[in-house]
Amino acid sequence: MKETPSETRTRPTHADLSFQRCISPACGATYGIDEVRVACEKCGNLLDVMYDWDRLEVPASLKVFEEKWARRADPHCFSGVWRFHELLPFAPVDQCVTVGEGQTLLHRCDSVAQYVGLKPGRLLLEYEGMNPSGSFKDNGMSAAFTHARLTGAARAACASTGNTSASLALYCSVSRLMKAVIFVGSGKIAYGKLSQALDFGALTVQISGDFDDAMARVQEVSRELGLYLVNSVNPFRLEGQKTIMYRVLEKLRWEVPDWIVVPGGNLGNSSAFGKAFFELHQLGLIDRIPRMAVINATGASTLYDLVEKCGLRWNRGSPDLETVKQYYQEMDAQQRRASTIASAIEINRPVNLYKCIRALEVCNGLVRQASDQEIMDAKAQVGAGGLGCEPASAASVAGTRLLVSEGLIGPDERVVCILTGHQLKDPNATVAYHTTDQELFNKVLGSHGVSRAAYANRAVAVPNDLDEIIKAIRLYS
Repeated sequence: MKETPSETRTRPTHADLSFQRCISPACGATYGIDEVRVACEKCGNLLDVMYDWDRLEVPASLKVFEEKWARRADPHCFSGVWRFHELLPFAPVDQCVTVGEGQTLLHRCDSVAQYVGLKPGRLLLEYEGMNPSGSFKDNGMSAAFTHARLTGAARAACASTGNTSASLALYCSVSRLMKAVIFVGSGKIAYGKLSQALDFGALTVQISGDFDDAMARVQEVSRELGLYLVNSVNPFRLEGQKTIMYRVLEKLRWEVPDWIVVPGGNLGNSSAFGKAFFELHQLGLIDRIPRMAVINATGASTLYDLVEKCGLRWNRGSPDLETVKQYYQEMDAQQRRASTIASAIEINRPVNLYKCIRALEVCNGLVRQASDQEIMDAKAQVGAGGLGCEPASAASVAGTRLLVSEGLIGPDERVVCILTGHQLKDPNATVAYHTTDQELFNKVLGSHGVSRAAYANRAVAVPNDLDEIIKAIRLYS
């Protein structure tokens, strides 16, 4: 039956069925989906993207998403973000920005399972390095760009240790929707990542200081110049990052794993994963929520210190703010700066701290820290298993090994480790670990406390002589 004009006018739109809400239950202020905000104007807390699920068409089962593969010639069905559009429906699907993100691999790796102490088949590596810019950031950038497009933004900005800048620059270059402005700290970005931002044509601003300094400046500049901020303080970024968990479930034929283990940097992933599982459980699409472990680098251990040492908890929306305030005051007084070879998680003031501790409450989670030595050894094991990753990614594997040794993860439990970025994001660290050049090793790794390369695969030096080459191959292979 043809709709009457009045029926057409009153049909709910995506703007009617979604909104932004302050994460503080004591505040709960709401804002329109068309507003560009990174914090609540009433209390200063972060915002969530929320949905009126009662009036939305929610799938009866997650299995309905499988049929979209039959329509993968449609870019939005091909996208590993937008084929789950019904679970993040803040924009009409034909307005959603995609560059083919989310074609990732959940890889069973028994050699790494053995390394961490799990039985064969129990360790799975979610390899986000297969995204177009080489990291998980593309999931969130796709969603943030979609919102930016809806609001008519002309320029987008970020502070970055590398991966966010690469992703922002790529989406600007491919979509031609906006111009990119990127803030990086002095000497605080791996060349593999910086090369992407430069190659994709972004305006790159290098300031004196670290990521936390760059983050403070980019927020000030964005307010002053009206730039659309795409760091994970942006709630739409985290909507896109929820889909990493949807794809994990999809590859497990919709069975929930026992553990999700994720590196902790700005804490966007852990926050997004908690929201994803809470919503899926609330909607009756999963029957249980997995446990989650967030792994800090020892040299950037804010979350570990606050949660495991100071006892910080979400406490149903009433965290101990004074504990956080005192911790940051002591950090400033002692002039402590984050320092780790895992540059992607080299962050002292994670902007999603409160969303993360909320996710830990949802997922009965915990936090651990891994040394740079443990991270680099785990990275070598991941590489030997066939998937190269950047150092920060390997924190999830190093953390899993630690949790198994503590008896918190059992050898029969099914564990998914998130590998956040490709190995070519930071090739210097990889080459330095495997090198025979002690000077290079000391320069790149030694300064971070890495003293050995127990799993190095070193090149074999031989004369330019056929017999000597054959002899070496026979000896070492």
